[in-house]
Amino acid sequence: MRRADRLWAWFRRLPVVARLVLAVALTMSLVLAGAAGLVYWRVQTALDQQLDDDLTTYRHSLDQAVRTGSPLPPGPGGSLHQVLDGHGRILGASDAIRHQQLLTVAELSAAARGDTVRREVGSLLPITPGTLRFQAKRVTTGGQVRIVVAAVRRGHRDEALRELLAQLAFASGLTLIAASYVGYRTARAALRPVERYRRGAATFADGAQDLRLDVPTDRDDEITRLGHTLNHMLDQLAAASAREHQFIADASHELRTPLTLMRAELDVALHRPRTAEELTETLRSVDTEVSRLVTLANTLLDLEQLASGEHIQRTPVELARFLADASAPYRTAAERDGRTIKVVCDPATVDVDPRWLEPAVGTLLDNALRHGTGTILLRAVSRGGRLRLSVSDEGPGFPPDFLTHAFDRFTRAESSRTTPGTGLGLALVAAVAASHEGTARAENTSPGAVVTLDITC
Repeated sequence: MRRADRLWAWFRRLPVVARLVLAVALTMSLVLAGAAGLVYWRVQTALDQQLDDDLTTYRHSLDQAVRTGSPLPPGPGGSLHQVLDGHGRILGASDAIRHQQLLTVAELSAAARGDTVRREVGSLLPITPGTLRFQAKRVTTGGQVRIVVAAVRRGHRDEALRELLAQLAFASGLTLIAASYVGYRTARAALRPVERYRRGAATFADGAQDLRLDVPTDRDDEITRLGHTLNHMLDQLAAASAREHQFIADASHELRTPLTLMRAELDVALHRPRTAEELTETLRSVDTEVSRLVTLANTLLDLEQLASGEHIQRTPVELARFLADASAPYRTAAERDGRTIKVVCDPATVDVDPRWLEPAVGTLLDNALRHGTGTILLRAVSRGGRLRLSVSDEGPGFPPDFLTHAFDRFTRAESSRTTPGTGLGLALVAAVAASHEGTARAENTSPGAVVTLDITC
């Protein structure tokens, strides 16, 4: 693995706070280095420009003096000079460099050809004594070639640049430390709610059922939205757990009775020899209970699927045809009892899930046939993206004390306890309405009763 890959893998293993602090520190280092480099370059350029201007002016005055044979003029503070012949012999020089050969052989040849030679003597860092900047230029006087070297000391310029470097390094270091500290505190403060959410989730994983995260309500940032999302997830998990417990409780409660009856029937049949007629009657009784168990299990599973909200698939449905198909299986039973099923609806197309809505309508029609009298009216009205679907009859209606919990599971009116049923029909109707983002309502009319579904379409 390459070094860069190893460094990246190491970086990704660090805690989030450490990664953020390192990213801030690296970014600030680059920014500070760029800013410091720019400042240093501007100051160095200004100092060098001033130094070069002084040096060029001094060299021109030296050239003029050598050309005219006048005494060499004094230069700016820290200035030095040398006058060489064409072979490089020093003819005159400042005391400090009287015996120091400033030009190399190559520089001497270049100056003799007429080129202007420029060079630095000594370095800024590490510190060296006797730092100079010089210019050398050929001057012809009386037919003789002279090389004039003008030099200035760089001590003040180098000292200023070294002081600037030290100050920039100190200021950049302090800024980097401050930025890293602020980045660390900011990252810790920003991620503190995440750690709190993690501890809350761990508590939920350990078995806490009613846990909800403490999410601030006066802000709307990414962490707060994460908290709201986690709370929504916890709500969904709690609802799923409640549905699971309800399903288990309902199944264990309602399955116990038919299973007990079947066990009793079989025990009696096996207690002593039975005739063929008695065994047949026992089997019929067992078959009735098995059918009840199958119906009960299917209804409970349907309720669980509807409660999960993941099985609704809306499709465009022609309302008149849908109601005709939903009521067709019950018309024969109605005619046998001398009753009629009347369908009234708008000529509209609705967006519903017929796989669930059709059995809900069938349940209401079956209840009206078994518990009501007179004409059964199936009415549907589609307005403004909502479908209002109702089934009414002309019977005695619901008992008043039953209306408040008509859609609860395993709830049956006293007058209907002698008829077959599981007490889950209206619960299924309410679940279908809720899955379609709607409601179900039961009420008495004069005469009879009406159950209404108000759903989106």
